[in-house]
Amino acid sequence: MDPHAPLLQTLQTLTSVLPEKLQRPRIGIVCGSGLSGLVESFREVEMVPYENLPGFARSTVSGHKSALAFGLLGEGEGVPVVAMLGRFHRYEGHDFPTIVYPIRVMARLGVKNIIITNAAGSLNPSIPVGTIVVIQDHLALPNMTGSNPLLGPPTSPSHARFLPLSDAYSPSLRRLAFLSAHKLALPREALAEGTYAWVCGPTYETPAEGRMLRHAGADVVGMSTVPEVVVAREEGMNVLVMSLVTNFVVIPERYRSIRDEVEAELLGKKIELPKEDVVSHDEVLAVGRQKAEVMKKLVGSIVELIPTAPDLQ
Repeated sequence: MDPHAPLLQTLQTLTSVLPEKLQRPRIGIVCGSGLSGLVESFREVEMVPYENLPGFARSTVSGHKSALAFGLLGEGEGVPVVAMLGRFHRYEGHDFPTIVYPIRVMARLGVKNIIITNAAGSLNPSIPVGTIVVIQDHLALPNMTGSNPLLGPPTSPSHARFLPLSDAYSPSLRRLAFLSAHKLALPREALAEGTYAWVCGPTYETPAEGRMLRHAGADVVGMSTVPEVVVAREEGMNVLVMSLVTNFVVIPERYRSIRDEVEAELLGKKIELPKEDVVSHDEVLAVGRQKAEVMKKLVGSIVELIPTAPDLQ
């Protein structure tokens, strides 16, 4: 897709189908695998299918829908929000301008704060399945090896050519995540802090790859999010990322020795074959469904608190 995508056409389409109170959302939300149920908390919901929006692709991943959801979230009059129900990934064959196009649309709509969720695998033995990890930093191998979403001409003369990312994850928004967890009386272990590793996918990591990422300082790993973070920061948004741990990355302490098994077999010894651990997308979606209610309440509470934080306006 042309990096100078039809933003004006997209915005005109949204203006023509949305009621006035929903046309200027204050907060954007990106829903990861199995987390589209967040929209159930919205009031006065207006769904706009991606196929009706110029510049948008379609999400092809199981557990992802293909629509922008506009609505009100929170107590009283509510805060106008917009949510992506289904994101675009590099492994689907989408180019980077397509992947990040919805983030640029949110920026033009007036979104200043964005909450990005994803399903991720845990690299850290102390972060079990079901934990919500508030991301404080990222390790992006594609960014470092020639697949950065900002490659090519800048999309606006106001955008920095060399974007700093040392401040990519807003301390103020992260603070609201933990305040919300306290407000909801979630146990301390329900949330953790950590570093997210972005890999291209669609294959899950080999044990050697997982071990490398763990040694490099990553706590969780996934196949999305970082392109959206990078462009959200380029557009001047405050960013909060929360990763729901849906599986452990398979990193055995030692490899199975086929040589030892063959030698034992030749000596007539009984061999007990170890269980082979594998990860499946069905497992990811199942945990997403189990934790959807907690994530929904957490995001809703954060959205309610954002208007009270003067440094996030």
